Amino acid sequence: MKKLLFLLFITFSVSIQAQAQPARRPNIIFILADDLGYGDVGFNGQKLIKTPNIDRLATEGIQFKQFYAGTSVCAPSRSSLMTGQHTGHTYIRGNKEVKPEGQEPIAASVITVAEVLKQAGYTTAAFGKWGLGPVGSEGDPLKQGFDRFYGYNCQALAHRYYPDHLWDNEQKVVLTGNQNLEKTNDYAPDLIHKQALNFLDTRDGKQPFFLFLPYTLPHAELVVPDDSIFQQYKGKFAEKAFAGANYGPNAKTGGYASQAYPHATFAAMVARLDRYVGQVMAMLKAKGLDQNTLVIFSSDNGPHIEGGADPTYFNSSGGLRGVKRDLYEGGIREPFVARWPGKIKAGSRSDYVGAFWDVLPTFAELAGAKTPAYIDGLSIVPSLTGKGSQKKHDYLYWEFHENGGRQAVRQGNWKAVRLQATDNPNGPVELYDLAKDPAETTSVAAQHPEEARKLSQLMNQSHVASPLFPFGKE
Repeated sequence: MKKLLFLLFITFSVSIQAQAQPARRPNIIFILADDLGYGDVGFNGQKLIKTPNIDRLATEGIQFKQFYAGTSVCAPSRSSLMTGQHTGHTYIRGNKEVKPEGQEPIAASVITVAEVLKQAGYTTAAFGKWGLGPVGSEGDPLKQGFDRFYGYNCQALAHRYYPDHLWDNEQKVVLTGNQNLEKTNDYAPDLIHKQALNFLDTRDGKQPFFLFLPYTLPHAELVVPDDSIFQQYKGKFAEKAFAGANYGPNAKTGGYASQAYPHATFAAMVARLDRYVGQVMAMLKAKGLDQNTLVIFSSDNGPHIEGGADPTYFNSSGGLRGVKRDLYEGGIREPFVARWPGKIKAGSRSDYVGAFWDVLPTFAELAGAKTPAYIDGLSIVPSLTGKGSQKKHDYLYWEFHENGGRQAVRQGNWKAVRLQATDNPNGPVELYDLAKDPAETTSVAAQHPEEARKLSQLMNQSHVASPLFPFGKE
């Protein structure tokens, strides 16, 4: 009898302790491609380029079919991702260069997802392209919540895949193999990826981590090592050579190199990115971290047309209208998949209409951290796990500060786009019914003037004036 009572006591005590223990928090990896289109991956219909590792994330996790970037170019899209705010509110709303190297820095007062997670006890690291503030500025990744950074601080330098230097935290890493852009020995994406794998190799599972991987592939310059990946595609496609700014004496930081095989090179760059994803997943498994790690893959904006790129040839926008710098669907709707074994149902799909500003509250909830009150995002944990009720946005808003200024709003299936917003912030809008016309071929503003007026008003109320990135005479 005493033994039975003792066993009952032990069982009860263990049960109470288990209830008192918080749920084990997941490691989080966010992989961000650069200028990868909605249709550049196999699970969204890509036929010419193989992406088996990215596709495996989709088959083993969940695909979001209506998920959007922060906007249609690099820095503001990433600002939206980092801050949980859409581009009418987030601090950085355009690609604004500063001297001698870097972009307009995020303000010190801005709270980033990395800061939220670091405060919650996560180790944080970023490997890739930053573009939200020079080394030593208030926008330096080390001052925005990251414990470790390696890669390109400046987006302009990231135009070159064989740069003369990268950054390891605050240390400038001179790439002697490239000798001031005169040689092409050290391929920066490979160097960055190696550092990311090294970071994972040091994880022991005792402390949760947030790993941000803003890879540069397949951004702009069409350059890739002449290895087995490139040979897989060389000679497979019709080619039209591109004449650009080559490496060698007097080479400039900006610009894009000439390329005799632009189609094969682009395909190889996407395939190389896919290999990186596969190696990240293999490292997680080797370290025993696979089961407790949420991995998300997406892209910062739609496909580019610089440097000889040909998104039409590859159907990179997946049948949607527009490319990078457009606020039509092809410029902002992105591939978005998430994998978390045992938590996310394999092979699932979601039509939840979300955007980059949902990432911060989602990660905060998973980490048990407090979400800043001023954000625009919603946690998508219910959509990821299939548990609980998923809140929905009343509408989504984007703005873009180049090419005359642009705005867009999506509410339900209605989508409005305003062009030339800088000089005419109250100008007319184009209106599309995405349920009937997902490719945005025909504006129906004239047929639905009340909807056009309502979405135009949403644009005006969503844009908060910014001295750095104004519309009109702000």
